[in-house]
Amino acid sequence: MIFDKFLPVTKEETDLLGWGAPDFVYVCGDAYVDHPSFGMAIITRVLENEGFKVAVLAQPDYKSCRDFKRFGKPRLGFLVSSGNIDSMVAHYTVSKKKRNFDYYSPGGKTGLRPDRAVIVYCNRIREAYGDIPIILGGLEASLRRFAHYDYWSDKIRRSVLVDSRADILTYGMGEKIIARIAHLLDKGVPVRKIRDVRGTVYLCNPEDKINFPCAGVFDYDLLKTDKEYYANAFGVQYKNQDSVYGQAICEKYDGKLLVQNPPMPPLEREELDRVYSLPYTRRYHPMYEKDGGVPAIEEVAFSITHNRGCFGACNFCALAFHQGRTVRSRSVESVLKEAAAITEMPSFKGYIHDVGGPTANFRYPACDKQLKCGVCADRKCLAPTPCKNLKVDHTEYMQLISEIEKLPKVKKVFIRSGIRFDYLIYDKDDSFFRKMVADNVSGQLKVAPEHCSSAVLSCMGKPDFEVYEKFREKFFELTRKAGKEQYLVPYLMSSHPGSTLSDAVKLALYLKQNGYAPEQVQDFYPTPGTASTVMYYTGINPLDGKKVYVARDFSEKRLQRALLQYNRPENAALVREALIKAGRADLIGYGKDALIKPGTPEKANNIAGRGFAKSRTVQNGGRKKSTGTALRDKNKSRTKSSYVKKTMKNTSENHKRK
Repeated sequence: MIFDKFLPVTKEETDLLGWGAPDFVYVCGDAYVDHPSFGMAIITRVLENEGFKVAVLAQPDYKSCRDFKRFGKPRLGFLVSSGNIDSMVAHYTVSKKKRNFDYYSPGGKTGLRPDRAVIVYCNRIREAYGDIPIILGGLEASLRRFAHYDYWSDKIRRSVLVDSRADILTYGMGEKIIARIAHLLDKGVPVRKIRDVRGTVYLCNPEDKINFPCAGVFDYDLLKTDKEYYANAFGVQYKNQDSVYGQAICEKYDGKLLVQNPPMPPLEREELDRVYSLPYTRRYHPMYEKDGGVPAIEEVAFSITHNRGCFGACNFCALAFHQGRTVRSRSVESVLKEAAAITEMPSFKGYIHDVGGPTANFRYPACDKQLKCGVCADRKCLAPTPCKNLKVDHTEYMQLISEIEKLPKVKKVFIRSGIRFDYLIYDKDDSFFRKMVADNVSGQLKVAPEHCSSAVLSCMGKPDFEVYEKFREKFFELTRKAGKEQYLVPYLMSSHPGSTLSDAVKLALYLKQNGYAPEQVQDFYPTPGTASTVMYYTGINPLDGKKVYVARDFSEKRLQRALLQYNRPENAALVREALIKAGRADLIGYGKDALIKPGTPEKANNIAGRGFAKSRTVQNGGRKKSTGTALRDKNKSRTKSSYVKKTMKNTSENHKRK
């Protein structure tokens, strides 16, 4: 069943509904898309289902407080989020340059949300209504809930709760948290008295009672000046993000105490099913039609999320700090119901684009112990080697895919990304692997080995590279048996903490030997809430206290990135420079092992100035496949469609990348 009723976005609509004032106004930095892939849609629908009247203020004019008065003063308060991703990541590339396309805004237009959006929005609300309850949520608030390293200012910033002057911050997946807060407010409990809700952060006086055991109290004045102290604090935070044994964590700020309560337990299967059964329209609001719609919906319109959480716990990924390391999933029946609804959409052509989540092939916790004792604080489930208690089973996921394929209007079901290749290769029963290769790969499968250096992979929290090699060999073996021509598109990352120029050379040699010329390489992007970002800032791994090499110099980062795209003419001078600095001038020449031919920087720059782009190749069992040659003026932007896809990857990889 497809619904067409959006929540009100204007005062006229609330008047027609006879509301007077809404209970809550949800302020968001993204355009209004009522689809369960968007946090705004889920939280507003959950509150609606709880009986509350919620109005949506999407991308308000933040230059004054006028737009924040659109609905009048809400009865219970404002809910504030920057949107699906951090506003700074949405606005800036890893090189700190302004993006020229906003995936979550109508028509891709930029400038519709401010930098550090939740702070600006809260200031405008205070200007408009003074002492009214303000509750923060969403990814930006969740990952900035503690004092955190801010890449764009290159310093430790205070908790966003302190800077925004909001009353409560909710972190993680917020359905149960926001429902609990809403009902307390509705009962007349003052917002500053709400201090016992799990999954929340609040400010109090140092002498006030804390409702949970405390794992540590850290002083902001030390956090912003002492890197070792800061790394230690993050380690304590990371190890207390489990709802079973996690404790409260505190920070001191100028006579105030910031308290993070332990995490809220994850939604169990029946609860997840209810959340995904709510009446989403699955579309962007019609008010955006004149602008060409909202690009973000294109990637998820015919995709289904079946799980939450990830026990992979890569160090550069914020999932462990947001959704958590314990996995929960929806029932097969719930997913089938959503798939059937998708088939009734007028634009559906018979293809389900993805059935995934943070990691597509996880359905249950990594082991039975996690249900009772929580995830191991000092051990990862998959890296560097799989835990002996790890349960590897793709049976239900395979059943899920097979049942969707039986729906009358479904031609194909694809699994396009998010496969954890190590978990897949550890399964002694290769039934799902064979089925996926035969039926569910849309020509190319995206996977994330990230690097080939053991030292770098260790810093990433990834398994050794030989695990990927086993997966790659098996993939192409099964592909040949299925009589198909299919390809792997590996995600690669340059300049991650631990990566030296020598490591980058090693990866470049691997790429050449295997006939792969990546079109896109992700420079490591230090975003709040990840262990890798702490490594970048401090040079210390916060999970074990060991020192880590960090390429912080911009010129070295350019050299590492250029090595991973050594075959591009515009990179020739940088590759030669990198090889000489790495002591590998032997790779400059005409031999079969050489990465680059001898030449002068001037010649290389002339070639780069002509604007040639090499054909992209992907891994195909050691062969090359050309996907076209492009020639464009270097001063002209790429086509919108290709830029949109690249923007989506670059802005979300550190949040959701396996």
